[in-house]
Amino acid sequence: MSERDAHKQFILEGNLKVVMWQLSWPAVLAMVLYGLNAFLDAVFVGQLMNESALAGVAIAYPLSQITLGLGSLIGTGAGTALSIYLGADDRGKLHGLLGSVNGMSLLLGLPYSVVAYLLAEPLVRMMGGSGEILAYGKEYFEVTALGSLFWVHGLAVNMTVRGEGKMKTAAWMISLGLLVDVALKPLFIRTLGWGVQGAAWATNAAMLVYSAVGLLYFARGRASFDTAWRTIRVDPSIRRQIVALGMPAMIVSVMGVVQSLVVYGAVSRHGTASDVAFFAACNRIFLFMMTPLFGLMRALQPVEGINYGARRHGRVKRAFSYFSLAGLALVLPFWLAMMAAPRAVLGSMLPGLEFTAQQLLDFRIYVVALPLLPWVFMALALFPSVERPQLASALALLRQVVFYVPAMWLLPRVAGVSGVFWGSAAIDVAIAALVFILLSREFRRLDARGAETSAPLRQAAAG
Repeated sequence: MSERDAHKQFILEGNLKVVMWQLSWPAVLAMVLYGLNAFLDAVFVGQLMNESALAGVAIAYPLSQITLGLGSLIGTGAGTALSIYLGADDRGKLHGLLGSVNGMSLLLGLPYSVVAYLLAEPLVRMMGGSGEILAYGKEYFEVTALGSLFWVHGLAVNMTVRGEGKMKTAAWMISLGLLVDVALKPLFIRTLGWGVQGAAWATNAAMLVYSAVGLLYFARGRASFDTAWRTIRVDPSIRRQIVALGMPAMIVSVMGVVQSLVVYGAVSRHGTASDVAFFAACNRIFLFMMTPLFGLMRALQPVEGINYGARRHGRVKRAFSYFSLAGLALVLPFWLAMMAAPRAVLGSMLPGLEFTAQQLLDFRIYVVALPLLPWVFMALALFPSVERPQLASALALLRQVVFYVPAMWLLPRVAGVSGVFWGSAAIDVAIAALVFILLSREFRRLDARGAETSAPLRQAAAG
């Protein structure tokens, strides 16, 4: 058996616990490494420049989520489609996949680059920039806009590799880009005197490396399928599937910006600067706890897609259960620590502050739904992988727009800043309840499809 076939058979036939482990740890590592790009901008600018430059970068960076949303649209859609094609052994679609990824990256990345560059100042102003902070933020965002094509294509190609289940390969690609970023940032910021623009150019260079290394991977025949990696041709049927399967990931990325604006706006309107800092610490801790869940989610996707494409619906359900329980095992000890000793956990982010009883209660309420989120995250990977992306899109829109906007408008008016914490928890519980209902229906649908598939085989055997 060739190496290509062996990897596919491992996902189809291997012990699911072993499959989960071998795919999950590099996927979690990749998520952490990718997130370090944003963290390093803050570190280097803060250390090598000044507080205003750091603030400018901080308020401009969330706008890059739009660029990452475009990359996620193509990458998640292509990766999910790829896993289904691999399971079904659809060689025609596999051959045309990367050409569509290249073409869509150009069609989306270049126009966005022009628009974002021209609108840099009003966008940064909308995020709250003014004076010197606005100037720094505009400089930073303009340069990131010029590199948008590489942000979109680099992420899309890397996520396509993850769609094969090649999580280790995707992680070392990201590591290489990160090394380039770390090496160039101090050179560009201080040695060449480019300031915040230097930080952005270093990140652009890292994204260029993602693109180049990703294409080199396919050019050298390392992928588990044959594809026309040199082409820039968008196949209409592949494009439709990429957009449908990738839309949930784009909604999560782009609507995350909207959610942040709404929530932080509510806290700042109904609280003080101290309340904003307290909520930021709570939110940072909560997001950190979700990092391993993002990694598990990425690792689950190719397992579900390949097995679904091969019509192994029972294995799709078992994989979902294993990954969800693994997510619970990862977050549960930390959740118990946060519930039992919130003062110590918050003190790691806000040292030296004395927290009130109400703040400690608000923090406990804010994280109360964390043990339910592994099932929510895994469902967001499952639904597109079984060709039900509309369910994942609906969940993302419900959580980040339909529920959050009215809740953050009403509850702080009734309960003050505490309403933000309680409302966020209520939304997560409601979404988790809806997910469990949808999962029950989807599992029944998979059981029915499995029965339809096996019936002709039983009849043939009886004949």
